[in-house]
Amino acid sequence: MARQVPARNSSDAEVRSLAASSLVKLFDSLYEGAVVIDQAGRITWINDKYKALIGWNGSEAIEGRAIEDVLPNSRLRHVVETGQADLLDVVMVGGRQMVVSRIPLHGEAGNVIGALGVILYDRLQALKPIVSKFQQMQTDLATVRKQLVEGRHAKYRFSQFVGASQSATDTKEQARRAAEREGAVLLLGETGTGKELLAHAIHAASRRAEGPLVTINAAAIPEALLEAELFGVEPGAYTGAGTKPRSGKFQLADGGTLFLDEVGDMPLGLQPKLLRVLQEGEVEPLGGNQLRPVNVRVIAATSRDLKAMMEAGSFRADLYYRLNVLPIRLPPLRERHEDISMLCETLLEQIAEQGGEASRTLAADGLARLAAYDWPGNVRELRNVLEQAVAQADNRRLTGADFPMLPETLIAAAKDPASSAGAVESGVRPLREAVAAAERTEILRALEATGWVKLHAAKLLGISRAQLYEKLTILGIVSDIANT
Repeated sequence: MARQVPARNSSDAEVRSLAASSLVKLFDSLYEGAVVIDQAGRITWINDKYKALIGWNGSEAIEGRAIEDVLPNSRLRHVVETGQADLLDVVMVGGRQMVVSRIPLHGEAGNVIGALGVILYDRLQALKPIVSKFQQMQTDLATVRKQLVEGRHAKYRFSQFVGASQSATDTKEQARRAAEREGAVLLLGETGTGKELLAHAIHAASRRAEGPLVTINAAAIPEALLEAELFGVEPGAYTGAGTKPRSGKFQLADGGTLFLDEVGDMPLGLQPKLLRVLQEGEVEPLGGNQLRPVNVRVIAATSRDLKAMMEAGSFRADLYYRLNVLPIRLPPLRERHEDISMLCETLLEQIAEQGGEASRTLAADGLARLAAYDWPGNVRELRNVLEQAVAQADNRRLTGADFPMLPETLIAAAKDPASSAGAVESGVRPLREAVAAAERTEILRALEATGWVKLHAAKLLGISRAQLYEKLTILGIVSDIANT
């Protein structure tokens, strides 16, 4: 006889209803509290244990109420809106700390139709060491993230580029116009003129101000590591590269600005890769074969003569033109002596604030001595001299005698017409002029001896080719060559 199959007397809806009822009973037995809300944030079910914890008197129906009316600090609505689970949290319920979990509920179509919240543990004392560790880790993570964000934002504004001279005013005006645009900026100036400060100020005034500002100094990183620092590293790219990918500075600056300091020291072999990033907006990490898009504005800076380096073949012309979209020349301090008084006042206030003491002032003869010096190290050297004077002097008003570190041969005599005339009559020149004349003579002799091949001339002089280029510019030999 054929076996009879029992008639199917339960619909799919009944099965789902029985399953839901079983789950409700399971949640009620497993957890000290459980609550379910719908897509609109209304309570559809809450177990008696939860009602007891919150002190619900039972005289009014709790189902149908908004979750915040019953649990004011509940984040279940946020779980519904985002669809993201919140698996572990510590909250106050009925005056007690509870460990809770929140999970989104999905419909048959995959859409979020509600959320479930359960109390995993209502006796926190036993879990206190674990919870304390978790909370401390959360606090530490938030602190590190805050420091990281702050460290990648601009530290300076245009107001901190001190100076009222025409050259300083013109420089700030050019920088403000550059901040309104998106093109690459090239800051040109001697060391200590404030190129980094101006780069920060441009970023802070640009549309990218809310994005990161990432800095890298091409001269401070060995050539073997510079590519990895700029473009990132894939796992196994080289020995010691690690098992996880590491982002480069371009990726870290995505959406913001990359300040590429001392770009004149960029190795020739890396220049094509930098050019490609600027042209295509894509980086290829070291050891990788996949291009990754980046949206970065580059502000480059250098104290070198890039045009002379182009002529010598040590800097690519196409990279120079790509960087030189918005060039800004920062004047050396010797070209804006009228700003020294204002700079000294600002720097002395900063030094006093950092040292936690009263600010010093300058006597007339102290200011006169500082104004007479030509400051080859620019504002950075001025700050160093002021810091030395503050550390060594007891008086609150700094006089000329408080600056013995300034070489006498470089001070006012060379700038005083009467003194200069006396020097000519005696046949004695300031030491700085004599040294410059001697250097010029020897460099010209070396160039002539090597047929004007600068690399060979540098070797003959015992200096690097980059040092030779700097001296050619400082001594005016480059312009002489161009005019011959």
